[in-house]
Amino acid sequence: MPNIRLTKPTIAVLERLLSATADNPAWGLSICRDADLGPGTVYPILDRLTERGWVTSHEESGPHPGRPARRFYELTGAGRLQATEALDARKARQIKFRLAGGAA
Repeated sequence: MPNIRLTKPTIAVLERLLSATADNPAWGLSICRDADLGPGTVYPILDRLTERGWVTSHEESGPHPGRPARRFYELTGAGRLQATEALDARKARQIKFRLAGGAA
């Protein structure tokens, strides 16, 4: 599975996906809101994550009167593992850089 370039917007989307629960699922505009990013940024990230097998999505099946059905996004098992490893490795590099006297 290819690595994902961890830009700040991608990190924000991954963090939201990692924090999603059955009671608080991640859907398009909620990810935009929580990550403080626009849809023109979030949806291409979700598309790339889906293409690489990190994310799956499905349409809301329950009633949704007065609005279109939401599309829910969730990390696959492999995607959750890859995302966690990538974010942990990034944090370790940041700590190492700070300890070496790099800018904060």
